[in-house]
Amino acid sequence: MALKATLFKAQVTISDLDRHYYESHALTLARHPSETDARMMVRLLAFCLYADPRLGFTKGLSTDEEPDLWQHSLTGEIERWIEVGQPDERRLRQASGRAREVIVITYAGRAADLWWERVEDGLRRLRNLRVLDVASAELQALTELVERSMDLQCTIDGGQVWIGDGQRTVELNPTLRQGRDGP
Repeated sequence: MALKATLFKAQVTISDLDRHYYESHALTLARHPSETDARMMVRLLAFCLYADPRLGFTKGLSTDEEPDLWQHSLTGEIERWIEVGQPDERRLRQASGRAREVIVITYAGRAADLWWERVEDGLRRLRNLRVLDVASAELQALTELVERSMDLQCTIDGGQVWIGDGQRTVELNPTLRQGRDGP
C-alpha cells in the first residue's frame, strides 16, 4: 500500500513591500512521503515570494507533468512555472517554452552549487528563467517553524524576506544566480 501525503495547513499573511502586495492566504501543503520539511518550506517560501490569487500548488513530486507551483492567466496560459530543488536542464528548457516565466529555487548548499555548475551554460540561454538560491543555514532556521498548523507572517522588502510565527522570526536573503531582480 502506498503511503499518503501528510497535510499541513498554513495561514500566511504576506506584506510584500517590493510589489505592494498585502494579502492573507489559507494554504494547504501536501507533503509527499519522500519530501523533507525543508523542501516543503521552500515551496511555501516560493508562494510567499510570488504570491498571487492565481498562483497554486500542484501535485508536485507526484507527477512529471507539473512544476511545484504555477500560475495561469485567465485564458489558461501558464504565466509562471516554479520549480524547487535541482530540476533537470531538459525539463527547464521545456518549461521555458511553455510558460512566460520560469523560476527555480535551489536550497541544498554545496549540492545546489554543483548542480548549478553542471547546468549553468545550458540554462544561460533561457531568457525567461530566474534561478534563486536559499542558504542552508537560513533554510534550517525556516524549517524550525514547521508545524501541522501554522500561522505565519511574511514580510518582503528589498529582496529580503522575514517569516515568523509570532514567537520566532527567520530572515532569508535569497541569492539571484540568474535572471532579473524582483518578481
